[in-house]
Amino acid sequence: VDTHLTTFGYDFFKKAEIRPVSMLPVSSEYVVGPGDEIKVLMWGRVNAQYNLVVDREGKISMPQIGPLTVAGMKFARMKKYVEHQARRIIGANVSVTMGRLRSIQVFVLGEVKKPGVYSIHAMSTITDALMAAGGPSQIGSLRQILLKRGGKTISILDFYDLLLKGDKSKDKVLQEGDVVFVKMVGPLVGIAGNVRRPAVYELRGATTLLSAIQLAGGLLPAAYS
Repeated sequence: VDTHLTTFGYDFFKKAEIRPVSMLPVSSEYVVGPGDEIKVLMWGRVNAQYNLVVDREGKISMPQIGPLTVAGMKFARMKKYVEHQARRIIGANVSVTMGRLRSIQVFVLGEVKKPGVYSIHAMSTITDALMAAGGPSQIGSLRQILLKRGGKTISILDFYDLLLKGDKSKDKVLQEGDVVFVKMVGPLVGIAGNVRRPAVYELRGATTLLSAIQLAGGLLPAAYS
């Protein structure tokens, strides 16, 4: 039995690459804010194309229409609002898309390889911030990753949910000034022999022997069960 085991999950951060923000699709739930660029294409009674940046007051200034307050709106609502105003005032056909997205600053602290302040795009999640900081260190937890906002913990990400179940529901989108804090790793168990994924696993709370074996993918058919 080979007992030279690696710790499960940490290789993800060695291989993962952050995609350029220009390649990311903008979700209809994305909240527009100062610094975002909005592209407006009009045709019909008026043929024009504008690249409009949301100013500090949360407004864009559209020629022939005037200032429109869009900050705080979700992308889907903002798109309908701008298109409606253009049709109502000018009578033109309109297409609204997002251009360059603003950057936000977040803190990545605790047991990570490169703790510090990071400037990342406004659609970034906890995982994106962790990748920017090189991922948890060898004594950093993959199961106790805290998102703090306004001095309160608003979410705890268990990275095993993503790696073992594909569940990203706790991988929250970050906001300006958020803190991503990685706690120290919890109790560890090494699982070797006739299991599908021999490795060292981090436990969370009381764990039975059967639950630990399930973390390793279960027994192989040749295992003495």
